[in-house]
Amino acid sequence: MKKSILSLASAMLFVFATNAQKVEFEEYDLDNGMHVILHKDTSAPVVITSVMYHVGAKDEQPGRTGMAHFFEHLLFEGTKNIGKGEWFKMVSSNGGRNNANTTDDRTYYYEIFPSNKLELGLWMESERLLHPIIGQDGVDTQNEVVKEEKRLRVDNQPYSRFLEYVKENMFKKHPYKGTTIGKMADLDAATLEEFLAFNKKFYVPNNATLVVAGDIDVASTKKMIQDYFGPIPRGAEVSKDFPMEDPITEAMTAKGYDANIQIPAIMAAYRTPSMKTRDSRVLDMISSYLSTGRSSVLYKKLVDEKKMALQAGAINVSQEDYGTYILFGLPQGETKLEDIIKEIDEEILKMQTELISERDYQKLQNQFENNFVNSNSSVEGIANSLARYHVLYGDTNLINSEIEIFRSITREDIQAVAKKYLNPNQRLLLEYLPKEK
Repeated sequence: MKKSILSLASAMLFVFATNAQKVEFEEYDLDNGMHVILHKDTSAPVVITSVMYHVGAKDEQPGRTGMAHFFEHLLFEGTKNIGKGEWFKMVSSNGGRNNANTTDDRTYYYEIFPSNKLELGLWMESERLLHPIIGQDGVDTQNEVVKEEKRLRVDNQPYSRFLEYVKENMFKKHPYKGTTIGKMADLDAATLEEFLAFNKKFYVPNNATLVVAGDIDVASTKKMIQDYFGPIPRGAEVSKDFPMEDPITEAMTAKGYDANIQIPAIMAAYRTPSMKTRDSRVLDMISSYLSTGRSSVLYKKLVDEKKMALQAGAINVSQEDYGTYILFGLPQGETKLEDIIKEIDEEILKMQTELISERDYQKLQNQFENNFVNSNSSVEGIANSLARYHVLYGDTNLINSEIEIFRSITREDIQAVAKKYLNPNQRLLLEYLPKEK
């Protein structure tokens, strides 16, 4: 009976996903190089105006870490036509909300307004690009804001530095070895001229993708975009030429310390290919197989059955140039860190030597079908995906077609990718340990 219900649910989900409405969009370039993507959705009277800049932590100069994330804050300070501290007030007083976020690869700003405020959103984003005020007063103000964010999110959060320790040991040449939030000493040492130079280099229309999504009239939207963004001068071309990493052929070990924890953790980390590759998608599936839900392999074995771990799982940190695949566990009771890794390695070896069951494979397909449907369920999510697929993947239509890549992944592919990347001689073993305050 359970099998019949599962099969019925799988069939229904497949039909739903197969017939999910295609995301229609139009894209073009302005003369100054800005890429524009338009998506019309009249299901609700809202509109998203967003800009993704192809600049992240990896683009920073040595000794000036944290600058990309700093700009995420700095460019809300104000412009020639928006007073200091007025940005958020202007958005909220017009029924909107806004935010921004930064990764190693890109920076994303967006506003969500009632659809009759589209022009306001476009004007504000054009102001951010054309007329930002970058002065010492604003730099000093945001410096304190970023320091407080680091204290709150990193310095005082348990297990918050594990990725930092993994990356600094995993990457020897590529700038992924740093952190997105950076080092506060670097920001303190940066001069106003360096902030101005960073803005001039990266915040140019030819390094930006504008997405307008929601209840819009396409013709009038195009005119407004041309009026507000068209006159902005094109900047110098932004080159992306990062050093490549040598393959990992011998196991590495390291230790990291955290004053906010009492229970240690063990991490096995592997350097993997770009998010743009098919193999990276296979690794996404392997992560789900190993650690999504209480019925997943690592949770069921280490937490539920053997009671060796408080938590265990897998994370595929997929990025534009490389990925970092992390297997981890937090021991319970007297369990040793090496015992956790031994149990995890047994499961990886099974994947490398045996095909996962047809039932587990179908469960994975269902999960990814569901993720696909959910990612396109809101205009806000669609706007983000359109920008991300263009900027980081170079193919905006992946918003519709990426699910076909996941559908094409076979059990044999899962086995082959596990064999290719998840081997003991290709990894870093990191002991994440309590540190006395």
